[in-house]
Amino acid sequence: MIYTFTLSPALDYVMNVPFLSYDDINRASSEKLFYGGKGINVSSVLHELLVDSVSLGFIGGFTGKELVRLMAKDGLKSDFTEISGGNTRINVKLRFDGELDINAAGPSVSQEELNELFKKLDKIKSGDCVVLSGSVPSSLPDDIYGQILERLSDKNVRAAVDTTGKRLLDTLCRKPFLIKP
Repeated sequence: MIYTFTLSPALDYVMNVPFLSYDDINRASSEKLFYGGKGINVSSVLHELLVDSVSLGFIGGFTGKELVRLMAKDGLKSDFTEISGGNTRINVKLRFDGELDINAAGPSVSQEELNELFKKLDKIKSGDCVVLSGSVPSSLPDDIYGQILERLSDKNVRAAVDTTGKRLLDTLCRKPFLIKP
């Protein structure tokens, strides 16, 4: 099984606007809501290739429920940890003769909620693969990807890591199978 981690998933609210006028009301010509997050995007591509995967991470509130509903509608499996301190973030994407993206910061994750996610690592078996990808809530430790890999180190799990900077450096001593810096 492949497990994709999206610790800060989002609903992407995309609006097409014929033109953008400042200091005036702008009306969208069309709008669509998508699930988003790098790990979820990996799961979506795997699903298109007929490869099973499970998305893990954190969701909260009505936006988290909608994210899971949209994923399930497309046949994507998930086992998110529900948080109590806020809603899954909504990113606003305006498309006009240019593009304007506004990405929300997202909710905080408590230590108790992080521990719930860590318990789910017990389901991961030898020979499974994990993909650690995307942004991380600011309430989580900088070395969270390294901590996840450390907890899986005795399981013979192949890990792909898509991150940069210190977060990437914290994973290298755990010898991931693949990195995408």
